[in-house]
Amino acid sequence: MIEVTVAQLGLDRTTNSPVVILREKEGQRVLPIWIGPAEASAIAMELQGIKPPRPMTHDLLKTVIVGLGATVQRIRISAIKEKTYFAELWLAREDHVFQLDARPSDSIALALRVHAPIFTESDLLEEFGDADPAGGTPPDPAQEAEKLRAWLEKMNPEDFGKFQP
Repeated sequence: MIEVTVAQLGLDRTTNSPVVILREKEGQRVLPIWIGPAEASAIAMELQGIKPPRPMTHDLLKTVIVGLGATVQRIRISAIKEKTYFAELWLAREDHVFQLDARPSDSIALALRVHAPIFTESDLLEEFGDADPAGGTPPDPAQEAEKLRAWLEKMNPEDFGKFQP
């Protein structure tokens, strides 16, 4: 397993879809994962330190996990099948460890909230990742966030049910 961090959240200009870019912590390879608008919003809010007046789904999940006395050990982006990424959420409570199937976007949003490490498989980086075209220099986060915010503001509520990666 390779530890990755959220390097960027932006908009794929070819598909007009939000995409989160994971960069390996000790390297230059990146792994793009196309996500839904709601999850992009949840990730963007956490990256920017924006706290909503009422808890969002990922905030609620964090509260439930902590309230049950568990911790998020790690998130693992584990596979891709038929253009769909799969993830695992690893929770620990006392001497029990639980592995749960989860969507990568939800897992990333939760990992950011609880400061849990995110991992992926080396073969995913090799097959579906790429060298960071910016050479490790991240784009301006404020500019990328503004692009994503403008895109989300233009969406109609009905569009959320129509999203397909």
